[in-house]
Amino acid sequence: MKYIILLGDGMADHPIEKLGGKTPLEYARTPNMDRLSRSGTTGLVETIPSGFQPGSDVANLTVLGYDPKRYYTGRGPLEAASMGIKLQPGDVAFRCNLVSLGLDGKERMVDFTAGHISSGEARKIIIDLNRALGSEVIQFYPGVGYRHLCVWKGGPASVKTTPPHDITGQEIADHLPAGDGSAPVLDLMMKSRNVLKDHPVNRDRAGRFLKPANSIWLWGQGGAPAFQTLAEKYGIRGAMISAVDLLNGIAVCAGLEVIRIQGATGYTDTNYVGKAKGALSALRDRDLAFVHVEAPDEMGHEGNIEGKVKAIEDFDEKVVGTVLGKIDTLRDFRILVLSDHPTPISHRTHVAEPSPFVVFSSVKEENLENCPVFGETCAKRNGILIAPGYTLMDAFIKDWRRFVDSKRR
Repeated sequence: MKYIILLGDGMADHPIEKLGGKTPLEYARTPNMDRLSRSGTTGLVETIPSGFQPGSDVANLTVLGYDPKRYYTGRGPLEAASMGIKLQPGDVAFRCNLVSLGLDGKERMVDFTAGHISSGEARKIIIDLNRALGSEVIQFYPGVGYRHLCVWKGGPASVKTTPPHDITGQEIADHLPAGDGSAPVLDLMMKSRNVLKDHPVNRDRAGRFLKPANSIWLWGQGGAPAFQTLAEKYGIRGAMISAVDLLNGIAVCAGLEVIRIQGATGYTDTNYVGKAKGALSALRDRDLAFVHVEAPDEMGHEGNIEGKVKAIEDFDEKVVGTVLGKIDTLRDFRILVLSDHPTPISHRTHVAEPSPFVVFSSVKEENLENCPVFGETCAKRNGILIAPGYTLMDAFIKDWRRFVDSKRR
């Protein structure tokens, strides 16, 4: 049996008046996901346990079958794993965003992506930031786009931090690091402004403003986690195809091979087809392939309705459609398509609500054929809710026939 997971990050949403009361997922043209939903089993999965902030870190741990209450230590450590940074006892890894703050009058979070700064431009900034502020205790590491890492030996793990994508457009005063150990974290963030304000990436030789990366934002900190691999749990070998360090870090911890796809960006210009082909290639000698697409989530954070609809349609056509076009070569298989969490246009950040999923099996008896279209409304109407969400992976890999039979009774 081959297992395929296709995940559109933040794809789920709320009904939007401009879309005739439909969600972007329901409004978008998605013939391939609809085909799976008509023939497969559709429902909702609760990916964010009570007490956890809704984020892709917690949600994707859940999707892969890991109980966040047991395995989650923070977002930073997962990204460190992707970047090949081995955390020592006492090391604390912070996610380090390059951000754009409005510094005139009341300070606001203008853009948590610094204008979707390119990886090349960001790398120059992070290297110079490390020269200026790094030490034997603190080191900065360049990542992808606006997403970077700060590793702090003996750092303040218990400080309260806020994801910058949660406060777009808001004043930052009430969201700055707080609690035990917050003073040195805030001091580091403030010092970064002096490094960035005149950085060549941000200004040209005449001093004209070019890029809005005028501060760092530290959050998502924690120490190294300890995982049971998927090979140990399920006896399977698998691969991860994603452009972002978070998912690739989860993959490293889970024992999945990380496959890098040329042109994968973590944005709407990503190489959708290349990711799908990478998954099909990986399945030649592996049991599982996980394809993660960030684009719908980015559009949700931007509040871009048309962009999110387009990202969902691209995901359906170029990822789901490409896989389905070659699916007959796999013989026995199961496909899981889902959103890890909603990123509603109205909120411009994640919410802790169940997300729609569909599982389609090549074994006809393993399908309920219970939803004519793939979307939030139909998934909710079916009455299938998997909670806790990490049990979905157990059913998907081991007991899907039993799960389906239980719903037929």
